[in-house]
Amino acid sequence: MDVVWLCDEGLSAKSLNRPALQEALALLKRGDAQAIVVSKLDRLSRSVQDFAGLLAVARKQHWAVNALNVGVDTTTPGGELVANVTAAVAQWERRTIGERTSVALKAAQERGVKLGRPRTISKDAEARVYEIRALGLSYKRIAAQLNAENVATAHCGAWHASTVSRLLNRDEAVA
Repeated sequence: MDVVWLCDEGLSAKSLNRPALQEALALLKRGDAQAIVVSKLDRLSRSVQDFAGLLAVARKQHWAVNALNVGVDTTTPGGELVANVTAAVAQWERRTIGERTSVALKAAQERGVKLGRPRTISKDAEARVYEIRALGLSYKRIAAQLNAENVATAHCGAWHASTVSRLLNRDEAVA
């Protein structure tokens, strides 16, 4: 039996829309795999609804979900029960963390702490955006001109129309 290792490191389990998980589900659907094995059940899903949907698909397509941290094999009634309880706890934990984070951010904001990523576009680059915009060019053409002039972006990438738009519209909203 071959093992296919797929990893969605750094992506939240609040959604099933993750590249490696979708690839695994495609393998299972085609019959190229017989089970999905996860190190921790809460890394598969932190939504009771999504997890229940996965279990329904697994039953219909005749494959198993195995979680190593709780020794659960969802092909058995007891394993399915334990998996569902564990999924409910994972969802509760995700929501509790979200609430605590929201309360903490609101308290920080009330204390005057500036939230969000600080501006990192240089004053010269910002001035050049306004100069080009004054010529009446579209966001796309402004981005192309900035790239042609090698004007540095905030994160050393390329200029895009959406970046130009956000910069100009952000400043209009602040004014």
